[in-house]
Amino acid sequence: MAENRQNNNRGGRPGQAGSGRGQGRPGGGAGGRSGAGAGNRAGGSAGRPGGKPGSRGPAGKAGPGGSGKSGQGKFTAPGKSGPGKSGPGRNAKAPAGKAPAGKGPQRGGQQSGDRPYANTDRYGRKMPDKVAIYGPHRRRRPKNPPVDRLEVHDAEGVRLQKLLANAGVASRRVCEEMISEGRVTVDGEVVTELGVRVDPKTAEITVDGLPIQLDDKLVYYAFNKPEGVVSTMEDQEGRQCISDFLVPHRHQHRIFHVGRLDIETEGLLLLTNDGELTNRLTHPSYEVPKTYLVQVRGPMEKGVGDQMKEGIMLDDGIAKVDSFRLVDSVPGHILVEVVLHSGRNRIVRRLFDAVGHPVERLVRTQVGPIRIGNQKQGVVRDLSKTEVGHLLASVGLSS
Repeated sequence: MAENRQNNNRGGRPGQAGSGRGQGRPGGGAGGRSGAGAGNRAGGSAGRPGGKPGSRGPAGKAGPGGSGKSGQGKFTAPGKSGPGKSGPGRNAKAPAGKAPAGKGPQRGGQQSGDRPYANTDRYGRKMPDKVAIYGPHRRRRPKNPPVDRLEVHDAEGVRLQKLLANAGVASRRVCEEMISEGRVTVDGEVVTELGVRVDPKTAEITVDGLPIQLDDKLVYYAFNKPEGVVSTMEDQEGRQCISDFLVPHRHQHRIFHVGRLDIETEGLLLLTNDGELTNRLTHPSYEVPKTYLVQVRGPMEKGVGDQMKEGIMLDDGIAKVDSFRLVDSVPGHILVEVVLHSGRNRIVRRLFDAVGHPVERLVRTQVGPIRIGNQKQGVVRDLSKTEVGHLLASVGLSS
């Protein structure tokens, strides 16, 4: 009996059937879930069939003819069966020394290069071929070409933004913004590069479509003529004339007045040495509008304004005003604003005489786009570059 107990502890003789769960094959090695033949913790007596399996050991080599999962229990010699037969495991056909599929994480797996990641999203879905849709990648052209490629660029000229600032258009920083926004043209070509240089003597520059005067030899003045001054540069009778209001050291150019105002009329009179501009401003075909404030005796009957806009027959033909507006009215006096483009001699006074309201005071306040504003009488001021540009554009000229 002691011999049998000893044999039971040793796992039994080869080929002897055990008394455990299931029927093991003769010569069975580590079987069952624990890998021990007997089923008790120490692989001992066979009195408790199906006892608690021993603790799992590390994966090892199965004994000869073994079945079930690999891995032997503690204290069990490989290749010898225990007193209780161990039944087949859950995966009896699993190869020896290899864990069954589906139990725990498996090492190895797919390599990173096995999966075709090209043209797929993070979920492995096929993405559209961008090359087929958009074509091959092309290098983008620069937004602005180099300044050397521009025909208007003059390497020996003056920077465009500096030229505009010197011309009084705006500050240099604002001029740079105008250039970047495409508001400046040089010789008809839009310039957006800040490094462009131009020749101020030959370049034709516009800002927002208005020409900019760059030639310092041409001068443009606005003169607020007082009453009693003759509209000439010299007067043989010794009366006060335009030249009496010019400063010799400042107004050195030979200038002439654009049109005339009679000796009693006050207001705006343009002075310049630009002959072409003078010809166009005074020629009837360009129809440059002129605005006057007229003070007459009142009250004035209704319909006088409509009558003057429709036309009144004078000695030298029909004359009319473009607009008629009542500005102010006080007992005995009326202030009217009229606009007309005719340049005939004393035309405003003759029109009001024809309707029975002789002129008491006449002031010209505007010629084309140039206004007298709050300029004092007897003062000669330089027109700004912007004003010159508007004036030239009004008669189809460019600087």
